[in-house]
Amino acid sequence: MTVIVAGGGIAGMTMALTCHELAIPVVVHESVDRLQPLGVGINLQPNAVRELFDLGLEKQLEEIGVPAKEWALVGRNGNDVWAEPRGRDAGYLWPQYSIHRGRLQMLLYEEVLKRLGPSAVVTGSRLLGYHSGGDTIQASFSTPTGNTKTVEGAVLIGADGLHSAARKQMYPNEGPPVWGGPVMWRGTSEGVPIRTGASFVLVGTLDQRFVCYPISRPDPLTGFATINWIAEITYDTSQGWGDSDWNRQVPTEKFLAAFQDWAFDWLDIPQLISSAAAVYEYPMVDRDPVDSWVDGRCALIGDAAHVMYPVGSNGASQAIVDARVLGAAIGKLGVGVTALKAYENSMLDDVNQLVLRNRGAGPIGILGLVEERCGGVFQNIEDVIPREEIEEYMAGYKAAAGFAIETLNNSPKTVSV
Repeated sequence: MTVIVAGGGIAGMTMALTCHELAIPVVVHESVDRLQPLGVGINLQPNAVRELFDLGLEKQLEEIGVPAKEWALVGRNGNDVWAEPRGRDAGYLWPQYSIHRGRLQMLLYEEVLKRLGPSAVVTGSRLLGYHSGGDTIQASFSTPTGNTKTVEGAVLIGADGLHSAARKQMYPNEGPPVWGGPVMWRGTSEGVPIRTGASFVLVGTLDQRFVCYPISRPDPLTGFATINWIAEITYDTSQGWGDSDWNRQVPTEKFLAAFQDWAFDWLDIPQLISSAAAVYEYPMVDRDPVDSWVDGRCALIGDAAHVMYPVGSNGASQAIVDARVLGAAIGKLGVGVTALKAYENSMLDDVNQLVLRNRGAGPIGILGLVEERCGGVFQNIEDVIPREEIEEYMAGYKAAAGFAIETLNNSPKTVSV
């Protein structure tokens, strides 16, 4: 009996490839009529890269991703708070990739078509609802013509994102996503990569910060790469904001003045912002953790299960891990409720805690301590916070997010065929 997947994003396509690896029939239903490489940059942590390598995508990822070498927090006056190696440079057996989200989604989509055939993805098919009964589940989808179709399968996997219809049926009174005050403006610009040439750099404070990292290799002639950047300001939540929409384009003048004097000899933030071809505004939102991701024969994965603030660069990574852990449970226990509950039992509590950690600023929360102790201005960070204290803070986050080095390097494969 077929696994029905609602949503053709990173989580849904990884689920499809995992089912194929297990020789389990699967069909993905995607709401848009035509998939396109939308979005900007994301980071794939080594725990997710390991899973994609196990799916045979090592060569393809190397072609479209930039192996990250460094993760750095920098104070408002340009001095380092913390810097550490990342990926293989840190001792992981797998790299960390900075990558364009749309290119990753299209890579996964093309692999699904290649391995499973064109009938494995149905576009223009938006989930409306489901009904579990006996040994099957019936899922209703809208069609491009405005009609409704019902398909039957063994289980339904809700990978339909932030505004998940599957989650809405499970929790009809949940309401809209929770906005905690931060607003992000995201764009890409051409520029020379800084520091190691493959560094993820965050500059500023908890209330106002700027992130940048390359998502392409430098052009051999110009030395320029595509630099993904995020400008962020935290506002008073009482004034409200619009709904969450990655595709709301805005002029840079809306926020550029707040970063006008953020220019250093190694990074000119106003210039980087001004040179972007397009900028997208997004109020940073998440949802409160829930008690269950499973309802009968339906289970949630990815953002449908646990949309989280992107402060730890692990939203997409967790979506990939979700699909693989669920796949492992299905491979061991069969396509049914027992496997869905086993997946939930192994992950729900830890990931719910991760959602709350990210809401509390995740790994960049150390900037709050810097602000408290010196107002954010310092020459040598060890005069403000001992190195050991920062190391302990960072190690705790990595453990919570599932990519502590020794644990990950020594863990067995998630999916064994």
